[in-house]
Amino acid sequence: MAGHSPEKSLAGRVRDVLGAYVALTKPRVIELLLVATIPVMLQADRSHVHFGLVVATLIGGWLGAASANTLNMVADADIDQKMRRTQRRPLARHAVTPRAALVFGILLGIASFVVLWQFANLLAAVLVMITIAFYVGVYTLILKRRTSQNVVWGGAAGCMPTLVGWAAVTGHLDWQPVMLFLVIFFWTPPHTWALAMRYREDYEAAGVPMLPVVATEEQVTRQMVIYTLATVATSFVLIPKAGAVYAAIAILAGAWFAQRVWKLYRETRQGKEVVPLKVFLQSNEYLAALFCGLAIDAVFNLPTIASYFS
Repeated sequence: MAGHSPEKSLAGRVRDVLGAYVALTKPRVIELLLVATIPVMLQADRSHVHFGLVVATLIGGWLGAASANTLNMVADADIDQKMRRTQRRPLARHAVTPRAALVFGILLGIASFVVLWQFANLLAAVLVMITIAFYVGVYTLILKRRTSQNVVWGGAAGCMPTLVGWAAVTGHLDWQPVMLFLVIFFWTPPHTWALAMRYREDYEAAGVPMLPVVATEEQVTRQMVIYTLATVATSFVLIPKAGAVYAAIAILAGAWFAQRVWKLYRETRQGKEVVPLKVFLQSNEYLAALFCGLAIDAVFNLPTIASYFS
């Protein structure tokens, strides 16, 4: 029959399988890798753009993040089936077998290590392996289903691109990437809890004790305010080593982001209906603006704030 040739059916199956494996890597989540890694690499060697090294580090980092995300889906296959937000994931709908996904995730991790070791350095490669082990072993298997503080400590895995990017350029670590690590560390809870507030019923049905599941909206948003203020304050620490663009964004965008989270907290105290997903999206905008400011300062080698006082 027309439109049902074996060739088209085979092509469709191949597309479905390839799409399922791509979905295992959670491509959209990897956007944070780009936002965090490139500006840090530029800041590590201001005014010099090591294009080949940046590309290699991004490829190696992407492979590592894809590995962690795939292995995370293997471990979370049971709860993904219970959550409306995740029911279309490959393992939840049986588009890929758990064994195939496990092998795929391990191979991605090996590929990540090889790429970073060969084209960056051993330290960068080891840091990515630590990230994968922490995200899957500590966050997914230990913290996620046991404590409402899961994203506070487990979120450290998402901060690692700052250390990897700096290590790839310099071969060592310094206080600057550590401070940027802490910026993302403190940013992660309000960012994640805003999303968890939106999908609270999903997490409750899956038995995952995210803070919005076990605490009131007022308690959650109060914690979000605290972590947001810590995020903004930590971003200020880097101002002396950055230029005017980063300084302006850190202050102005930081004040704006803090005001947005405070507004959410105030609305919950007043018993109003809130839209936490808006804060989730605004948190992305804040972090992207902050790191873009750092990148602009570094690329154009703008005078650091500290240089004006030396």
